[in-house]
Amino acid sequence: MKKIPYRTCIITREKHPKNDLFRIVKNKDGEVFIDLTGKANGRGVYLKKDLKVIEKARNNKNLDRNLEIKVPESIYEQLIDLTK
Repeated sequence: MKKIPYRTCIITREKHPKNDLFRIVKNKDGEVFIDLTGKANGRGVYLKKDLKVIEKARNNKNLDRNLEIKVPESIYEQLIDLTK
């Protein structure tokens, strides 16, 4: 039986299977993007695939704090589109 990797959502602090979360990455060049493969190099944080969680992250600037960079508004829009 294959082990399922779990990750923690930075908003809810709940553990979920890696596939049930979005991974947002900041690479060495300071670029921020959504990592759909889960294998991109860089600092990664995980968000639950839920509109309320994404809105909370946007309003509280949690991604900015965790990635130590200003996250573009387009990232939040992409997350919302991927959730639908």
